[in-house]
Amino acid sequence: MYGALWRVLPGPWWLRLLILLVVIAGILWLCVYVIFPYIQPYVSPPPPETVSTNKS
Repeated sequence: MYGALWRVLPGPWWLRLLILLVVIAGILWLCVYVIFPYIQPYVSPPPPETVSTNKS
């Protein structure tokens, strides 16, 4: 699969490498700023309570 992807990209090897790095950076940005914040409430436990509500 990686070989096929490498052959499909245009240009010399350094341009192909640059394109792949930009694509990888875009995928990481999408995960960190869109996907992970969206699923965070579903996968993390609720935060512990730090303020006591007891009135003595």
